[in-house]
Amino acid sequence: MQLGLIGLGKMGGNMRERIRRAGHTVVGYDRNADLADVHSLKELVQALEAPRVVWVMVPAGDATHETITALGELLSPGDVVVDGGNSRWTDDELHAVQLAERGIGFVDCGVSGGVWGLENGYALMYGGEAEHVERVQPIFDALRPVGDFGSVHAGKVGAGHFAKMVHNGIEYAMMQAFAEGWELLEAADPVTDVREVFRAWQEGTVIRSWLLDLAVRALDDDEHLVGLRGYAADSGEGRWTVEAAIDHAVPLPAITASLFARFSSRQVDSPQMKMIAALRNQFGGHAVEATDGKAGPIEK
Repeated sequence: MQLGLIGLGKMGGNMRERIRRAGHTVVGYDRNADLADVHSLKELVQALEAPRVVWVMVPAGDATHETITALGELLSPGDVVVDGGNSRWTDDELHAVQLAERGIGFVDCGVSGGVWGLENGYALMYGGEAEHVERVQPIFDALRPVGDFGSVHAGKVGAGHFAKMVHNGIEYAMMQAFAEGWELLEAADPVTDVREVFRAWQEGTVIRSWLLDLAVRALDDDEHLVGLRGYAADSGEGRWTVEAAIDHAVPLPAITASLFARFSSRQVDSPQMKMIAALRNQFGGHAVEATDGKAGPIEK
């Protein structure tokens, strides 16, 4: 099968290689000419035989919208576009309508696997009409892990990215739990080898997981993580998960707390804690710490 693939970064580049290893032809385009097989979207479309399948693997938001809009001008009725980035599911619905007006099919696909996907395969969650999914199925089969699990037609357009969004929300909460447990173990005087405690959990426990394996790997590289700054970004999908929970009146206390914990990681000097310190001083006379000598302790 032929596939056009747009976006050849860490994920897209490895996906191109895995698909080629499965015997398919991939024509790739990227703004970085050193990575690309062709030099424009027009050349990519011209290099494929109709009916075409083009997979978009670029950042969510404007970049994806602009790419899909451009493809709508270049592709023909009967072609199919796959959005494999981290787009919001509501964008999928708009893109599907936009392309359908030109007779072009649309499939959204949440992709998980990161830098390990080339060798291990990618977990795939896709949404769209059955006939469009069927057209892309050989590529899904090439990308997915070997075995009975790892891919699902999750539902109609938007379902793939919605499922991936929830997956990432769960991931936030699981990582936060491991992080909190690690910090408590590090703080406890009786525990003298936190890394080996984590390693012991890798077999025979209910929390054994790939995330735990990766935590042990990180601790093997830097036992107390002294080389890392305590800052964690969020890709946006954690926020979307919480927003969707509000829309559906579904309580998500663990996922929501893990998202807010990431926000707190970005504050070197928390404004909220300034107020808490001031209030503790006011009602209880508790000591407060000055900042750079510019503000001394508050006195009653």
